[in-house]
Amino acid sequence: MTKIIPCLDTKDGRLVKGVNFVNLKELGDPAESAKYYSDAGADELVFLDITATLEGRQALYDAIRRTIAGINVPLTVGGGINSVDAIQKMFDLGVSKVSMNSAAVKNPDFVQEAVEKFGGERITVAIDTRKSASLPSGFEVVINGGTAGTGLDAVEWAKTAEKLGVGAILPTSMDTDGKQTGYDIPMTRAIADAVKLPVIASGGAGALEHLYDVIENGHATDILVASIVHFGTFTISQIKEYLKSRGVSGIS
Repeated sequence: MTKIIPCLDTKDGRLVKGVNFVNLKELGDPAESAKYYSDAGADELVFLDITATLEGRQALYDAIRRTIAGINVPLTVGGGINSVDAIQKMFDLGVSKVSMNSAAVKNPDFVQEAVEKFGGERITVAIDTRKSASLPSGFEVVINGGTAGTGLDAVEWAKTAEKLGVGAILPTSMDTDGKQTGYDIPMTRAIADAVKLPVIASGGAGALEHLYDVIENGHATDILVASIVHFGTFTISQIKEYLKSRGVSGIS
Protein backbone atom coordinates (compact mmCIF):
# COMPACT_ATOMS: atom_id res chain seq x y z
CA MET A 1 0.00 0.00 0.00
CA THR A 2 1.28 3.45 -0.93
CA LYS A 3 0.72 5.76 2.03
CA ILE A 4 0.13 9.51 1.88
CA ILE A 5 1.66 10.96 5.05
CA PRO A 6 1.32 14.66 5.96
CA CYS A 7 4.34 15.92 7.87
CA LEU A 8 3.91 18.32 10.78
CA ASP A 9 7.17 20.21 11.29
CA THR A 10 6.97 21.94 14.66
CA LYS A 11 8.99 24.54 16.54
CA ASP A 12 8.13 25.59 20.09
CA GLY A 13 4.96 23.50 19.81
CA ARG A 14 3.69 25.34 16.71
CA LEU A 15 3.32 24.06 13.15
CA VAL A 16 5.93 25.60 10.82
CA LYS A 17 7.20 25.19 7.26
CA GLY A 18 10.48 26.38 5.83
CA VAL A 19 12.56 26.21 2.67
CA ASN A 20 15.87 24.31 2.68
CA PHE A 21 15.39 23.82 6.46
CA VAL A 22 15.37 27.61 7.16
CA ASN A 23 13.06 30.67 6.79
CA LEU A 24 10.37 29.07 8.93
CA LYS A 25 6.78 30.31 8.65
CA GLU A 26 4.34 29.63 11.47
CA LEU A 27 1.15 27.92 10.29
CA GLY A 28 -0.83 27.28 13.49
CA ASP A 29 -1.53 24.45 15.89
CA PRO A 30 -0.16 21.02 14.87
CA ALA A 31 -2.95 19.22 16.76
CA GLU A 32 -5.63 21.01 14.72
CA SER A 33 -3.87 20.23 11.44
CA ALA A 34 -3.34 16.62 12.48
CA LYS A 35 -7.04 16.15 13.20
CA TYR A 36 -7.93 17.74 9.86
CA TYR A 37 -5.59 15.43 7.93
CA SER A 38 -6.67 12.36 9.89
CA ASP A 39 -10.33 13.10 9.13
CA ALA A 40 -9.45 13.87 5.49
CA GLY A 41 -8.04 10.40 4.81
CA ALA A 42 -4.31 10.61 5.54
CA ASP A 43 -2.87 7.11 6.03
CA GLU A 44 -0.39 8.13 8.71
CA LEU A 45 1.08 11.33 10.16
CA VAL A 46 4.62 12.38 11.02
CA PHE A 47 5.33 14.92 13.78
CA LEU A 48 8.87 16.35 13.67
CA ASP A 49 10.10 18.68 16.41
CA ILE A 50 12.69 20.22 14.14
CA THR A 51 14.71 22.15 16.75
CA ALA A 52 14.70 19.56 19.56
CA THR A 53 18.14 18.16 18.70
CA LEU A 54 19.73 21.59 18.20
CA GLU A 55 18.26 22.77 21.50
CA GLY A 56 19.40 19.60 23.28
CA ARG A 57 15.95 18.53 24.43
CA GLN A 58 13.27 15.95 23.72
CA ALA A 59 10.17 16.65 21.65
CA LEU A 60 7.42 18.61 23.39
CA TYR A 61 5.13 16.11 25.07
CA ASP A 62 2.11 18.39 25.42
CA ALA A 63 1.92 19.12 21.67
CA ILE A 64 2.28 15.40 20.91
CA ARG A 65 -0.34 14.42 23.48
CA ARG A 66 -2.84 16.91 22.03
CA THR A 67 -2.05 15.73 18.51
CA ILE A 68 -2.65 12.06 19.35
CA ALA A 69 -5.94 12.90 21.07
CA GLY A 70 -7.54 14.09 17.83
CA ILE A 71 -6.41 11.49 15.30
CA ASN A 72 -7.28 7.91 14.37
CA VAL A 73 -4.21 7.07 12.27
CA PRO A 74 -0.67 6.04 13.29
CA LEU A 75 1.68 8.85 14.34
CA THR A 76 5.47 8.82 13.95
CA VAL A 77 7.39 11.31 16.10
CA GLY A 78 10.93 12.56 15.49
CA GLY A 79 13.16 15.16 17.09
CA GLY A 80 15.40 14.68 20.11
CA ILE A 81 14.97 10.89 20.07
CA ASN A 82 18.33 10.02 21.60
CA SER A 83 17.75 7.32 24.23
CA VAL A 84 15.69 4.21 24.91
CA ASP A 85 14.01 6.18 27.70
CA ALA A 86 12.98 8.92 25.26
CA ILE A 87 11.47 6.29 22.95
CA GLN A 88 9.61 4.63 25.82
CA LYS A 89 8.10 7.98 26.81
CA MET A 90 6.83 8.45 23.24
CA PHE A 91 5.24 5.02 23.15
CA ASP A 92 3.70 5.65 26.58
CA LEU A 93 2.03 8.75 25.08
CA GLY A 94 0.48 6.60 22.34
CA VAL A 95 2.94 7.29 19.51
CA SER A 96 3.04 4.41 16.98
CA LYS A 97 6.62 4.83 15.70
CA VAL A 98 9.65 7.00 16.32
CA SER A 99 12.00 8.51 13.79
CA MET A 100 15.65 9.02 14.68
CA ASN A 101 18.20 11.01 12.72
CA SER A 102 21.20 12.74 14.33
CA ALA A 103 21.40 10.37 17.32
CA ALA A 104 21.36 7.38 14.97
CA VAL A 105 24.27 8.74 12.92
CA LYS A 106 26.29 9.56 16.02
CA ASN A 107 25.62 6.21 17.70
CA PRO A 108 24.49 3.32 15.45
CA ASP A 109 24.54 1.02 18.51
CA PHE A 110 21.60 3.06 19.82
CA VAL A 111 19.61 2.12 16.70
CA GLN A 112 20.30 -1.56 17.27
CA GLU A 113 19.39 -1.25 20.96
CA ALA A 114 16.08 0.43 20.04
CA VAL A 115 15.28 -2.22 17.43
CA GLU A 116 15.99 -5.04 19.89
CA LYS A 117 13.86 -3.47 22.64
CA PHE A 118 10.88 -2.17 20.65
CA GLY A 119 10.95 -4.01 17.31
CA GLY A 120 12.25 -2.70 14.01
CA GLU A 121 8.77 -1.95 12.65
CA ARG A 122 8.47 0.85 15.23
CA ILE A 123 11.83 2.47 14.40
CA THR A 124 12.35 4.70 11.35
CA VAL A 125 15.72 6.19 10.42
CA ALA A 126 15.39 9.64 8.88
CA ILE A 127 18.26 10.68 6.61
CA ASP A 128 18.72 14.35 5.74
CA THR A 129 20.88 14.75 2.64
CA ARG A 130 22.59 17.33 0.48
CA LYS A 131 24.42 17.01 -2.81
CA SER A 132 28.13 16.22 -2.54
CA ALA A 133 30.35 15.46 -5.49
CA SER A 134 33.00 13.98 -3.18
CA LEU A 135 30.93 10.93 -2.17
CA PRO A 136 30.22 7.83 -4.31
CA SER A 137 26.43 8.28 -4.33
CA GLY A 138 26.66 12.06 -4.75
CA PHE A 139 24.74 12.66 -1.49
CA GLU A 140 26.02 13.43 2.01
CA VAL A 141 24.20 12.84 5.30
CA VAL A 142 23.66 16.06 7.28
CA ILE A 143 22.58 16.20 10.93
CA ASN A 144 21.50 18.66 13.64
CA GLY A 145 18.66 20.10 11.56
CA GLY A 146 20.85 20.37 8.47
CA THR A 147 23.51 22.48 10.19
CA ALA A 148 26.33 19.91 10.24
CA GLY A 149 27.82 17.77 7.50
CA THR A 150 29.04 14.28 8.39
CA GLY A 151 31.10 13.16 5.38
CA LEU A 152 28.90 10.06 5.41
CA ASP A 153 27.51 8.71 2.15
CA ALA A 154 23.69 8.73 2.31
CA VAL A 155 23.27 5.44 0.43
CA GLU A 156 25.84 3.64 2.57
CA TRP A 157 24.17 4.94 5.73
CA ALA A 158 20.77 3.71 4.49
CA LYS A 159 22.26 0.25 3.94
CA THR A 160 23.76 0.31 7.44
CA ALA A 161 20.40 1.29 8.94
CA GLU A 162 18.77 -1.60 7.12
CA LYS A 163 21.34 -4.01 8.56
CA LEU A 164 20.60 -2.62 12.03
CA GLY A 165 17.01 -3.79 11.59
CA VAL A 166 14.96 -0.59 11.24
CA GLY A 167 11.52 -0.71 9.65
CA ALA A 168 11.71 2.22 7.19
CA ILE A 169 13.97 4.92 5.77
CA LEU A 170 12.81 8.54 5.53
CA PRO A 171 15.21 10.50 3.28
CA THR A 172 14.74 14.27 2.98
CA SER A 173 16.72 16.40 0.55
CA MET A 174 17.86 19.74 1.97
CA ASP A 175 18.33 20.87 -1.62
CA THR A 176 14.64 20.50 -2.53
CA ASP A 177 12.95 20.90 0.88
CA GLY A 178 10.07 23.38 0.82
CA LYS A 179 10.80 24.57 -2.72
CA GLN A 180 7.74 22.81 -4.18
CA THR A 181 9.71 22.07 -7.36
CA GLY A 182 9.67 18.29 -6.94
CA TYR A 183 11.39 15.66 -4.84
CA ASP A 184 15.08 14.86 -5.25
CA ILE A 185 14.49 11.92 -7.60
CA PRO A 186 18.13 10.77 -8.01
CA MET A 187 18.71 10.74 -4.23
CA THR A 188 15.43 8.99 -3.43
CA ARG A 189 16.00 6.39 -6.13
CA ALA A 190 19.60 5.76 -5.07
CA ILE A 191 18.46 4.95 -1.53
CA ALA A 192 15.32 3.04 -2.56
CA ASP A 193 17.31 0.86 -4.97
CA ALA A 194 19.96 0.11 -2.32
CA VAL A 195 17.59 -1.21 0.37
CA LYS A 196 14.62 -3.54 0.60
CA LEU A 197 12.87 -1.42 3.24
CA PRO A 198 9.97 0.98 2.68
CA VAL A 199 11.37 4.36 1.61
CA ILE A 200 9.27 7.43 2.42
CA ALA A 201 9.98 10.25 -0.04
CA SER A 202 10.25 13.70 1.54
CA GLY A 203 11.09 17.26 0.59
CA GLY A 204 9.85 19.25 -2.38
CA ALA A 205 6.33 18.34 -3.50
CA GLY A 206 4.42 21.23 -5.08
CA ALA A 207 2.36 19.58 -7.83
CA LEU A 208 0.49 16.30 -8.21
CA GLU A 209 2.96 15.21 -10.91
CA HIS A 210 5.77 15.37 -8.35
CA LEU A 211 4.03 12.70 -6.26
CA TYR A 212 3.66 10.34 -9.20
CA ASP A 213 7.23 11.05 -10.30
CA VAL A 214 8.78 10.07 -6.96
CA ILE A 215 6.91 6.74 -6.95
CA GLU A 216 7.46 5.93 -10.62
CA ASN A 217 11.00 7.27 -11.05
CA GLY A 218 12.22 7.71 -7.46
CA HIS A 219 11.01 4.19 -6.52
CA ALA A 220 9.59 5.51 -3.23
CA THR A 221 7.16 3.31 -1.31
CA ASP A 222 5.30 6.10 0.50
CA ILE A 223 5.05 9.87 0.24
CA LEU A 224 5.51 12.57 2.85
CA VAL A 225 3.70 15.83 2.02
CA ALA A 226 3.84 19.22 3.71
CA SER A 227 3.61 22.51 1.77
CA ILE A 228 1.33 20.99 -0.88
CA VAL A 229 -1.32 20.28 1.78
CA HIS A 230 -0.52 22.89 4.45
CA PHE A 231 -1.06 25.77 2.00
CA GLY A 232 -4.27 24.26 0.64
CA THR A 233 -2.89 23.52 -2.84
CA PHE A 234 -4.43 20.04 -2.83
CA THR A 235 -6.45 17.90 -0.42
CA ILE A 236 -5.57 14.35 0.59
CA SER A 237 -8.54 13.14 -1.51
CA GLN A 238 -7.30 14.98 -4.60
CA ILE A 239 -3.83 13.49 -4.15
CA LYS A 240 -5.19 9.96 -3.81
CA GLU A 241 -7.59 10.29 -6.75
CA TYR A 242 -4.80 11.61 -8.95
CA LEU A 243 -2.42 8.78 -8.06
CA LYS A 244 -5.16 6.20 -8.68
CA SER A 245 -5.84 7.81 -12.07
CA ARG A 246 -2.15 7.42 -12.94
CA GLY A 247 -2.32 3.71 -12.13
CA VAL A 248 -0.50 3.75 -8.79
CA SER A 249 -1.61 0.62 -6.95
CA GLY A 250 -2.26 0.32 -3.23
CA ILE A 251 -3.90 3.72 -2.67
CA SER A 252 -6.55 3.36 0.03
